[in-house]
Amino acid sequence: MTGKLITFEGTEGSGKTSVIKKIKKHYEDQGYQVMVTREPGGISISEKIREILLSKENTEMDPRTEALLFAAARRQHLVEKIIPALEKGLIVLCDRFIDSSLVYQGYARKIGIDKVYDINYFAVEDAFPDLTIFVDVRPEVGLKRVFQTPNREVNRLDLENMKFHEMIYQGYKELMKKYDRIKMVNGEQDIELVAKEAISVINEII
Repeated sequence: MTGKLITFEGTEGSGKTSVIKKIKKHYEDQGYQVMVTREPGGISISEKIREILLSKENTEMDPRTEALLFAAARRQHLVEKIIPALEKGLIVLCDRFIDSSLVYQGYARKIGIDKVYDINYFAVEDAFPDLTIFVDVRPEVGLKRVFQTPNREVNRLDLENMKFHEMIYQGYKELMKKYDRIKMVNGEQDIELVAKEAISVINEII
């Protein structure tokens, strides 16, 4: 039996993490084995790369360096944690995956979606998500949440200018035209309704 890799994408402050917690509980209550993880990170090596990537001190980081570090973290996370879980038949819920790189570095940093795809194809080979949930929250709404939420990590990417965040949002819209596996849910409604909408989409593949 093979599991399912379901990834979650969105602008900063879209509420992915909270939605994932509710989805995990729902499917565990249904008797499924569920693993939650995140990118960049998820395992020791990738968490160390995360610290470099998101540190507010590293403002001089070159966009291609950024893209390569994300891909490196993704590779290690995939082979060490995600693939073994899928081989055991688990549902894997991952907070961000390859589409974040395509949007953040490919589209917003203007490296090019195809170039960043090539870097990441080398990293993940054929291990693409079975489904990607795009939690649709406008950037101005998401950033307001970021800076108003107590104890919420504010990282280097959060501090980019509004034009960058608008590019991120537009990039996700472009990816939705490109990949059928990306499904949108309305992230600006009550969290219970966001989770319900996402579960309805997930039910179609499991």
